[in-house]
Amino acid sequence: WERNYDLLKRFVEREGHCNVPQRHKEDGEPLGKWLVHQKGFYAIGTLDESRQKRLEEIGVDFDVEMTANDKKWMHKFQLLVQFKEREGHCRVPFKHKEGGENLAT
Repeated sequence: WERNYDLLKRFVEREGHCNVPQRHKEDGEPLGKWLVHQKGFYAIGTLDESRQKRLEEIGVDFDVEMTANDKKWMHKFQLLVQFKEREGHCRVPFKHKEGGENLAT
């Protein structure tokens, strides 16, 4: 998280804003996707408050409306993160349920 945060600060210093294109990479890191994930975590209430505050201090706007599909994707992503933390990998077995929901496709 810290590495991407530092890359975002560098982006802001250079570009003057936090509107990172979703496909943008900074030093080879997918910074745009990382920022989308942070906004998604905020939208579903799982972004740590100290991280939120740090992002807001450099200009990240969390008031962007997420679609229902965005929220569903972020929820499934969070379930995958939980699975990976427990299992050590993302190879989800077919028909596996996480938190009572289908995680595998």
